[in-house]
Amino acid sequence: MTTISGETPAVTAHTGRHGLRQSLRRLGWGVADQGISSLSNFALGLYVAHSYGATNFGAFTLAFVTYTFVINAARGLATDPLLVRYSGDANRRWRRGTSAATGTAIVVGIVAGLICIGAGLLLTDPVGPMFVALGVGLPALTLQDSWRFAFFASGRGLSAFINDFFWTVLLVLALVAWHGRGDGSAARCMLAFGVTAALAALFGAVQARVLPRPDWVLWWLRAHRELSVRYLAENLCISGAYQLRSYVLGAVAGLAAVGYVRAAEILMGPFMVVLMGISQAAVPEASRVFHRNSRHLARFCLILGGSQAAAAVAWGLVLITVFPLGLGPALLEELWMPTAQLIPAVALGIAAASFTTAATAGLRAMGMARRSLRAQLIGSAAYAIGGTIGAIWGGALGASWGVTAALGFAAAVWWHQLRRGLADHHHAAGEAVR
Repeated sequence: MTTISGETPAVTAHTGRHGLRQSLRRLGWGVADQGISSLSNFALGLYVAHSYGATNFGAFTLAFVTYTFVINAARGLATDPLLVRYSGDANRRWRRGTSAATGTAIVVGIVAGLICIGAGLLLTDPVGPMFVALGVGLPALTLQDSWRFAFFASGRGLSAFINDFFWTVLLVLALVAWHGRGDGSAARCMLAFGVTAALAALFGAVQARVLPRPDWVLWWLRAHRELSVRYLAENLCISGAYQLRSYVLGAVAGLAAVGYVRAAEILMGPFMVVLMGISQAAVPEASRVFHRNSRHLARFCLILGGSQAAAAVAWGLVLITVFPLGLGPALLEELWMPTAQLIPAVALGIAAASFTTAATAGLRAMGMARRSLRAQLIGSAAYAIGGTIGAIWGGALGASWGVTAALGFAAAVWWHQLRRGLADHHHAAGEAVR
């Protein structure tokens, strides 16, 4: 018996197994790359928390959440459309798209950096110097991040891993040097974050053999405006909600409370390696599943989200049962006790977010930016409301549980949109056949 295409079942099965191995390999590089990237963030955050106390760590956290806000803006305008439209594409077309996308990322970093420097000059210590240091490094930070996604779009996960490994080594060496001299500060740590990213960004251009073209930014935005505008809105919604929660928490409970929440998130770092690593490679993989057989996409996303959620809960249990025996106090010192009570809420919240990232990959693979934007707006509003009310009502603990409830609600909204999108696609396909 033969298949419709004329291939034997054995050949078809072999091809399927080969495709599965290739998908797992690409996802594995996504996890490995995010692992090394998260290691640098993990080391930097722990170093600041351990060396400079809760207040300085709170100021560092406000700058760091601003950094994530800018990174997500750059991704929405630059690399998210690149992933959707250039994944697995011909080399010449990928090179042109990558030049424009990385140039767009630089422009976003320059504009945001100038704003941060201006704000930092107006703010008092310790927040002001932290934002100035962030602003100086933002163009390099957005460019380095864009190389990672460009490499994943072309199936070169190893190149992304090598670049992040290079950056991590440079950052750790810089922190060790400053620690040995004894004249460092939390703001200098943020400056080292940006300077080492600049070196990694230059290395990324050498790896890709592509030059960023900031002068192509208008062409890029016009060519992909139906995706980039919606993805920008999506990314800024959730990042803005996260920023709002942090700023409100700092205003009502102090910078130390912001540091406690961030410390709990840092302790979830080993799991976040899995979540973020898979999510950055998930869109190209979901796109491949969708184009092979769209009816398998929901199952792919469910397995993806469920496995990540299980890992989040498992790591949360390790933090609750093992870390109090000595490792937690050794890592965080004075921050450990107030941070430990936040771990259950943070772990459950990340487990819920795992299902959201899986559904996000599915919707983006289908190119349904309108549905994903709708889900993101609703989820971000819930996050902002839950986190803000929780912060006002119960400080760091209230904010954490408020966000957990919001993330659970958001996951349900995203999956509803994914299933509706698949139903629309199958209905349209049926109409086309008839």
